[in-house]
Amino acid sequence: MSLGCRLNIAESESIRALLADETDVVVVNSCAVTAEAVRQTRQAIRRARRARPDARLFVTGCAAEIERDQLGAMPEVDGLVPNARKLDPRVWNVPPRRLPVPPRHTRAFIAVQNGCDHACTFCVIPQGRGRSRSLSVAQVLREVERHLDQGAPEVVLTGVDVTSWGHDLPGSPALGSLVDAILQTFPQLQRLRMSSLDGVEIDPLLFELFASESRVMPHLHLSLQHGHDLILKRMKRRHLRADAMRLVEQLHARRPDIAIGADLIAGFPTEDEAMHAANRSIVRELGIVHGHVFPYSPRPGTPAARMPQLDKGVIKARAAELRAEVREVRGAWLSGLLGTELTVLAESDGTGHAGNFARVALPAGTAPGTLVSVTPTAIREGLLQ
Repeated sequence: MSLGCRLNIAESESIRALLADETDVVVVNSCAVTAEAVRQTRQAIRRARRARPDARLFVTGCAAEIERDQLGAMPEVDGLVPNARKLDPRVWNVPPRRLPVPPRHTRAFIAVQNGCDHACTFCVIPQGRGRSRSLSVAQVLREVERHLDQGAPEVVLTGVDVTSWGHDLPGSPALGSLVDAILQTFPQLQRLRMSSLDGVEIDPLLFELFASESRVMPHLHLSLQHGHDLILKRMKRRHLRADAMRLVEQLHARRPDIAIGADLIAGFPTEDEAMHAANRSIVRELGIVHGHVFPYSPRPGTPAARMPQLDKGVIKARAAELRAEVREVRGAWLSGLLGTELTVLAESDGTGHAGNFARVALPAGTAPGTLVSVTPTAIREGLLQ
């Protein structure tokens, strides 16, 4: 059971493969990015125990590090597995498998990087993930090849701070060189997608590939966090509003169909009405159509937790206003896609994602993992039909 980020999804697939022969083991791969994520982790643990009362239940992931005492004391939990060792077969006391386990997801998530060297004042994840570590190019290429051999039509590169990939490797290569190596090595790869990126670390080659390479999906998700410069400074982010505006403007000039996503935090400590208004306005100015809005919650041991806090009701209301802004911008964007032919990767639930990550309803019987052409003519509940 996986909660939280795409990195957790990738790691959960690896854990599932390690434990494929262990029928009496349940693993909850937890998240601790917000207090709500920890609450959901506790709920998931209780649900898993009710569903499998006789199984051995283990918890790993960020919450298992950051909330170790709290989760370890839960009567449902049989043990905690350190985040840094959860992909080590020796921790689980199982022999390595010789036969691959078919993936559960149509998209292959490959964790090219883990950990983070930055110190954003709101973020607890470095406590759970440690310093930034990168896979080598050769390691990533082997992972891509493995997933392609299993028939994956799309590969997603993920990590905690993906654009820091390579900083710890000899010669400090930039992420663009890894993406280029994947595309050059595997001409049969149909779709390559990037998970959340730090805009100020997008190197020139990566920008060029986003702008001109059709196999790199036209979908950029920014680790933006806020639209006001003073809040960004208090968050200890490394970009300003103008940096994000300039990046998106330049990308749109080269690739007009690129869809922009972003993480945004509502109600950060000291945020006043004008700052919140700047946060709302950046949604429209950047054209954010895939918005992940997080109500701020203080995390243990972070500098932001010691700053003057906003009322919880104010935070909740501002998060709702941000989400409404995203819905409006997204609705207009989806309307503009009507009558446009889209190539959609079919999922197992009867829907799929276009290259720009628009979600599309598919004809009954469409096989998961296939790429199909769809020309939507309607929108129902945010889903192209």
